[in-house]
Amino acid sequence: GRCAVILLLAVLCDVVGLITLFLGIFAPLSSWDFFVYLGALLLAFSLVFWSFWYTFNIEV
Repeated sequence: GRCAVILLLAVLCDVVGLITLFLGIFAPLSSWDFFVYLGALLLAFSLVFWSFWYTFNIEV
């Protein structure tokens, strides 16, 4: 499809968000809450890229 850059940003944001979230959940860190909140924020922010990608790929 079109908009390969937005697709790449969405997937990258998902992967980094999941890794950060799981690092905050499972790693014995003293600042675990930072990683949990950052991972959740990245996953929520990736929805913006997924919406852009879907919107720009609609055939009119």
